[in-house]
Amino acid sequence: MRPSPRQRSAEKERNTTLALPTLTPEQRAEALAKAAEARKARSELLASIKSGQQSIDKVLKKAKEDKTIGKTKVTQLLKAVPGLGAVKVAALLEQAGIPAERRAAGLGERQLEALINALK
Repeated sequence: MRPSPRQRSAEKERNTTLALPTLTPEQRAEALAKAAEARKARSELLASIKSGQQSIDKVLKKAKEDKTIGKTKVTQLLKAVPGLGAVKVAALLEQAGIPAERRAAGLGERQLEALINALK
């Protein structure tokens, strides 16, 4: 029996692998430094939200321009707000129609407004 087109397509996807580019030691060190810098910036951002130096609505509105905010998951940003834990954050995201794995820069206008209104 011949496999269906869907089965052939799935089989082709499973067999396709992409090789990672080989990095020189300098390139690798540079990439590691860049990643560490990004983690530090994200950590500082979350700490400033937690301490109250920055409000979550202002941070979310800056997500499109600021790379650090934009690449941070909305769930992480919300969990940094005092009084919001995993359960409340999940409920807020569901109420606003936002997937849990969405990053801040990926929020649409309506999602952003719905989330800010839900936080008030």
